Amino acid sequence: MVAPLDINPETRPESQLREIQDAAIGLAAKNLNPTILSVEFLKYSGIIPADWELSAQPVMNPNFAQINFQNGVSIVAQPRTITFTAILNHPNLKDFKLPDIASNFIEKLPHAEYQGVGITTRSIIPFPSSPDAARQYITRTLLSPGPWQDFGLNPVQAGINYLYQLDRCQFNLNINEAKVQLPDQRALPAVLFAGNFNYTIETENEVERLALLKSALNQWDNDLRTFSEIVHQRFLGQQISVFPSLIPN
Repeated sequence: MVAPLDINPETRPESQLREIQDAAIGLAAKNLNPTILSVEFLKYSGIIPADWELSAQPVMNPNFAQINFQNGVSIVAQPRTITFTAILNHPNLKDFKLPDIASNFIEKLPHAEYQGVGITTRSIIPFPSSPDAARQYITRTLLSPGPWQDFGLNPVQAGINYLYQLDRCQFNLNINEAKVQLPDQRALPAVLFAGNFNYTIETENEVERLALLKSALNQWDNDLRTFSEIVHQRFLGQQISVFPSLIPN
């Protein structure tokens, strides 16, 4: 589900709407159980700062746990996985990096037999110029026009998946049409760029495993920068950064 933009459409022109940006770190492990997740555990163990406030009542059951905070960070646990997500342009996020929380979690639970790290990034770009602008960008710019696009009762919708092999990991980029819900309930056409940097941990040695986990988390800035460059420079042709407050110059 696409989160609403934090704007007032009556005072800000649609042409100036900024993208929605979020990122997540997912940890896969053999011995992760959702029942361990609680606000008390996160705060008392020092995984998160003690002054973080909840934005909603936590969801807790044997197979799923979710905790959302007012600064735009959420933590979701399921059997064998835990995901830390942040809305990067949230006004309350301030100078915060998600890998710090993931690293704290690993330090407190080093024996979970971690199997992999996934750094996921999303950028939802509004295309307010016309109702069909986002669809046309995908079907006319990214895809070659042809008779396969003129079939059926409505204009064809398409999603594209790109797979890149980087020197440090595999990078998957998925591009789809989306909608951005405004506070006045209007929906703007948009394009969703979703990237995943997948780091596999393939050692049984715990010391080596923890070192590989730390190495993957240290790629956070590089991964965000790579995502920014490919989306804005190679796809959109804009020499700007998606995450100006989180990526060092």
